[in-house]
Amino acid sequence: MTTVDVKVARGVSPVRRLVPWVATEWKRLALAVFLGTMAIGCGVGLLAVSAWLISSAALRPPIFELNLAIVGVRAFGIGRGCFRYAERLVSHDAAFRALSRLRLAVYDRLAVVAPAGVPAYRRGDLLERLVRDVDATQDLPLRVLVPYASGAIVAIMSVVLAFFILPAAGVVLLVSLLLAATVVPWITSASAAEAERASAPARGELNGDVLTLLDGIGDLTTAGAAQAWLDRLAEDDRHIGRLAERRSRASGLASGLGILLSGGAVVVTLLVAIPAVRSGALVGVNLAVLALLPLATYEAVVAMPTAALALGRVRGSAQRVVEVLDAVDPVPDPESPVAAPVGVVGVRLAGVSSGWPGGEHVLQGLDLDVAPGGRVGVVGSSGVGKSTLLAVLAGFLPYDGSVRLGDVEMHDMTGHDVRSVVGWCPQLPHVFDTSVVENVRLAKPGASDEECRVALDAVGLGPWLDAAPQGLATPVGDHGALVSAGQRQRLGVARVLLAGHPVVLLDEPTEHLDESTADVVAAELLRALEGRTVLWVAHRPHGLASLDRIVRLT
Repeated sequence: MTTVDVKVARGVSPVRRLVPWVATEWKRLALAVFLGTMAIGCGVGLLAVSAWLISSAALRPPIFELNLAIVGVRAFGIGRGCFRYAERLVSHDAAFRALSRLRLAVYDRLAVVAPAGVPAYRRGDLLERLVRDVDATQDLPLRVLVPYASGAIVAIMSVVLAFFILPAAGVVLLVSLLLAATVVPWITSASAAEAERASAPARGELNGDVLTLLDGIGDLTTAGAAQAWLDRLAEDDRHIGRLAERRSRASGLASGLGILLSGGAVVVTLLVAIPAVRSGALVGVNLAVLALLPLATYEAVVAMPTAALALGRVRGSAQRVVEVLDAVDPVPDPESPVAAPVGVVGVRLAGVSSGWPGGEHVLQGLDLDVAPGGRVGVVGSSGVGKSTLLAVLAGFLPYDGSVRLGDVEMHDMTGHDVRSVVGWCPQLPHVFDTSVVENVRLAKPGASDEECRVALDAVGLGPWLDAAPQGLATPVGDHGALVSAGQRQRLGVARVLLAGHPVVLLDEPTEHLDESTADVVAAELLRALEGRTVLWVAHRPHGLASLDRIVRLT
């Protein structure tokens, strides 16, 4: 997909914040509006011409006088389906393209602000924002903009036609369509506004509770709290059901009001048209056209109450998406960034203080000097700032003092450049439910199988892959269920090796391994990272004896 720069202004409504992404596909959306107009127009034309044809045929004129109307009926009947099908293809194509760009924007924003910028989001709620809330924004072009635009155009054309045939009938049709296009959607949206706003957060709460239960089912069952969580899920589900019921009532109300208006328009039209026929102001065969025109034109406005409900859903989801897009960058990029250092670099900290958002600084005036290619272990009790130190060096947390990578101050580098130099391998690397090679290739998209295999061999996974029937294509399972803790840790280091980071942060790499495996993995990791600058945070002693020195945080 071609990359398009999308500029948005803060301080406007969440829905308006989505418009720039939709506007990138304005040509396709304009074509969709035209096709939708033609589809609805064919429906109106089909009913109007059919009414005229039946009325005229009753007078038994020469057949050649009806040929044009007969052809028109066929053309409108065929065109209605063809234009509607084409409109669906074009509008969905445009919506999905805009949706892809918006999703990438959300991902890109999360890559910048995570993990310190989104600490308040539960994992399930964040997943809901990334998937369903972003998906819901496609309703803006599909169920709001295109139906409203094409319906409005056809409604205007129908009013002009009715006014041309009989001005009084045109006024009646205009009033009924205005009510159907404005008052009915307003009543509908007002009756369901609260339910629409609450739906997206309610789904996020349910999703968060589900993931909490699934992740902790063992501990919750042991503690006897599983049933309480199941009851909580049931209440979440009932709450969402009540919101859906309120939306359904609003939709039913809109449908009933629309039928009432269209039927009322037919009655009033007949009341003004029949006297016009008697007085000779209206040709008799056109009476049927005027009588059926409100019913035919109703298709142009029937989607508008639905569009109002869809706009409510979009508004609720857009608010949650915008919260991610507007998440404050904990470490903003400098206005005039300096290029990242090249080659193996050292790390020097002078008077560094930092902490996680909302908390106190756990690092206070830290000084640390690691020579290029040096290996330093960092130890200390829980809560002294070991993980905070790693987050600072990875560019995720702001800091006071000085942190230099080689000869460059981190404050003067962009976050992307910092993370091109510094690679962080967490104590429990996340693996995706795909193959070994694809999990490693995440660190360097486009890397060949051979490059991935070199990195895997370097961390000691070569013999295992040779013995595995599927080799590099061996699946790791959901959350790494098909690999051991040691293999999972090695996959995380293989990513760092493949990415080529000259500075590597290891966060307790042997924490989840048994004693014998921990010694083996520690030795393999240090051998694989030969020639790189390494900071090894650890609680356990495995591998520390092979480091240049140990620093204890207190």
